Amino acid sequence: MDINTVIAHRLKELRDSQGWSLDVLAERSKVSRSAISLIERGQSSPTASVLDKLSAALNVTLASLFEQKAEVAADPSPMSRAGEQAVWTDPASGYVRRNLSSAVPSPIQLVEVSFPAGQRVTYETGARETELHQQVWIIEGTMEMTVGDTVWRLETGDCLSMRVDVPITFRNPTTKPARYLVALANMNNNFRVNR
Repeated sequence: MDINTVIAHRLKELRDSQGWSLDVLAERSKVSRSAISLIERGQSSPTASVLDKLSAALNVTLASLFEQKAEVAADPSPMSRAGEQAVWTDPASGYVRRNLSSAVPSPIQLVEVSFPAGQRVTYETGARETELHQQVWIIEGTMEMTVGDTVWRLETGDCLSMRVDVPITFRNPTTKPARYLVALANMNNNFRVNR
C-alpha cells in the first residue's frame, strides 16, 4: 500500500476514534480543514511539520500515523520484516523515516531516519496530553538538535534523551547525510489506544 494511503487511512481512523469532525481536528491542530481533507483522501503528501501538528492534536506519536491497521487484529505479529516497514519521505526536506516497530501494542516505538545534508525540520508543537519521551542515537554523521532553547551537536555514537514537550529542530549542518535511530516512549498507561 502506498504510504500516503496508509497515512490517509490512519489519520481518518484516529480522527473518527475521537469522534471529531474535520473542523474540530483543524481547530485543534492549526492545520486547515482543506489540507486535512486532502491528506485523508490520499491526495496530498504532508510535510513532517504538518504531521507533527496532527499527531499532537490527536495525542499520538508521529510514528503512529504510519502504522497500517492489522487485518488480523486479534494477534498481530511481534516481527516487523524490513520489506513490510512503512517508509516515508518528507516532501519539504527529503528526510526518510522508516518505522521499525511491529504492530504489537507497545509503549516503545523505533524509527530509523536518513537525513540529507544541509536540511532542517522543525516540530513546532510543544506540550502534549500524553507524556512522550524520545532518545536520538546517531548511527553515522552529524546532527544539530535544538530542544527548546538548547542546541546540541551530536556526532556518530552520541545519544540525546529528551521529553517531547517543547519545539524541536533537527538540522544536518554538514555536507554529508546523517542516519540515526529514534526511540519513542509513550508514558501514558493507555498506550494501546495510541497504536
